[in-house]
Amino acid sequence: MKVLVIGGGAREHALCRSLSQDPDVTELHCAPGNAGIAQLATVHPVDQLDGAAVTALAQRLGAGLVVVGPEAPLVAGVSDAVRAAGIPVFGPSGAAAQLEGSKAFAKDVMAGAGVPTARSYVCTTEAEIVEALDAFGAPYVVKDDGLAAGKGVVVTSDRAEALAHALSCDRVVIEEYLDGPEVSLFAITDGTTVLPLVPAQDFKRALDGDEGPNTGGMGAYSPLPWAPEGLVQEVLATVLQPTVDELRRRGTPFSGLLYAGLALTSRGTRVIEFNARFGDPETQVVLARLRTPLAGVLLASAEGTLDALEPLRWDEGAAVTVVIASEGYPASPRTGDPIEGLAEAEADGTAFVLHAGTKAGENGEVLSAGGRVLSVTAVGADLAEAREKAYRGVAAISLKGSHHRTDIAAKAAG
Repeated sequence: MKVLVIGGGAREHALCRSLSQDPDVTELHCAPGNAGIAQLATVHPVDQLDGAAVTALAQRLGAGLVVVGPEAPLVAGVSDAVRAAGIPVFGPSGAAAQLEGSKAFAKDVMAGAGVPTARSYVCTTEAEIVEALDAFGAPYVVKDDGLAAGKGVVVTSDRAEALAHALSCDRVVIEEYLDGPEVSLFAITDGTTVLPLVPAQDFKRALDGDEGPNTGGMGAYSPLPWAPEGLVQEVLATVLQPTVDELRRRGTPFSGLLYAGLALTSRGTRVIEFNARFGDPETQVVLARLRTPLAGVLLASAEGTLDALEPLRWDEGAAVTVVIASEGYPASPRTGDPIEGLAEAEADGTAFVLHAGTKAGENGEVLSAGGRVLSVTAVGADLAEAREKAYRGVAAISLKGSHHRTDIAAKAAG
């Protein structure tokens, strides 16, 4: 099978790595890709928001499966264009992707499905914003209603900061704060059957100890030894399946990857947010543990045959990923610096490097090209071993002014 992956971040690099190891994948292509993906797949220039251009590329390549990775192409309806051409595509329609594209839409779907989530107000005026902030009090949770590349959410006890962020949004969702640890749970669905993957936890704050500004994610790990027994089945029954059923009832069936960001609060499990695609950096650790060949699972989602799949197989050990970010991230990331030590990080085979914000230089060197530059991922018999291997890989890499968290999975590893 020829597979085309759309996107160019660490999530797509993780997908390409898994697909490259699948014996059923005869050719692997990615558009637009990055410097790391180019080592695994043939990369092609494309406007990933242009459904016609993506479809034309898939047709020219003779792709038997197109995997749309990022949220922006999904919300733009790229999957619809590919699907209309008769090519199997992994990724929801533009209408169903509004589950991530609009926080207000997601809240409405959750209300219809009876899914437990935070109380919230949708605000469009300053008066409504002030009233909502006063109603919930600190800590304030303020979410841009639209896509913001993982940077549209502010959680703060500073009312002025919360108000400023809210006023910068055209439409904003203000929520009650949910206490308790957070869990990420992915599920693959064909619009009817829902197949949950293993849970993971990511680290949103830029600095150790969950200090500093929110980011797109500075690291992740799986499994979660502290998670309640039966959590996945509970979330499947109370969150994932009801949401998929509600979207189908509304005439917008959701086929692809449904991501549930959860808070395990003192009052029970609550949904923080939904995403319509694999999350970064959780994808890195979840796919690192997956032993079932990936292409067949994604194709079953695209063709509506998930109910015929055998149960997924998983590595019994653990996986940890650590993000290396550029100087100035997240406020004003510095780019264009050479990255050294990539081969050394992977030399002993205990860790592997996934590229996010990178590009190839004129002389073949790898340069930084974004805020979150690399993810160093490792698998071990337990979290302690996976963590040690991942940080050994991080130590081998040199990027001027870069920073990373040193406490990824530290508490869970004991």
